[in-house]
Amino acid sequence: MSRVALVTGGNRGIGLACARALADAGHRVAITYRSAPPEGVPADWLCVACDVTDTAQVDAAFSTIEAELGPVEILVSNAGVTADMLVLRMGEDAFGSVIDANLVGGFRVAKRAVAKMMRARFGRIIFLGSVVGSTGQAGQANYAASKAGLVGLARSLAREFASRSITVNVVAPGPVATEMFAAVSDDTRAAIEGAVPLGRLAEPEEVAAAVAFLASDAAGYITGAVVPVDGGLGMGAT
Repeated sequence: MSRVALVTGGNRGIGLACARALADAGHRVAITYRSAPPEGVPADWLCVACDVTDTAQVDAAFSTIEAELGPVEILVSNAGVTADMLVLRMGEDAFGSVIDANLVGGFRVAKRAVAKMMRARFGRIIFLGSVVGSTGQAGQANYAASKAGLVGLARSLAREFASRSITVNVVAPGPVATEMFAAVSDDTRAAIEGAVPLGRLAEPEEVAAAVAFLASDAAGYITGAVVPVDGGLGMGAT
């Protein structure tokens, strides 16, 4: 069945791969972007400017999507930022801005989507987490805390809205071959790849495949789950 799917931060990397996977599954796709719209996307995609740290922009983006495509039935909350540094150098602004974008931003878009999902008695909410949300990572206290928080948020929403056939899950990638990761030094890249039991980075499409499954009707009995797509990097972490 074709549904309306929104991917926040869908203009590049994992978000863009998720949007493509959902389009391939037959859904009507909308994406949000903060700085610049993506180039070369299909003409039938709806691209909307939105900063998820701004509640008014979130509401406006949803209103545009609802007017053009209909209520959002599948939400992929992917938009986020990083501001990596050791804690002794990290100010409260650097900590709080990452929490606001990654965790509170996820709350904002989920809250805006879920009212219409409740009326329809159907919904799929998928948060993009990270393996570091369970393992931690030096230099990423803010990012890891934001991604760990998404697990608690997702599981709370899963309990609140299960009676309306709304599922809420987290996909937790490990290191992924994106433009951002390509900027890492060769030595650092080799060390990270060497730590992954499968010995390589994930492709964005591999993360997107997990997202597309959780968005499908076949995944209707899965909720409150954290699905790792990390090559075994986080196995055993809770």
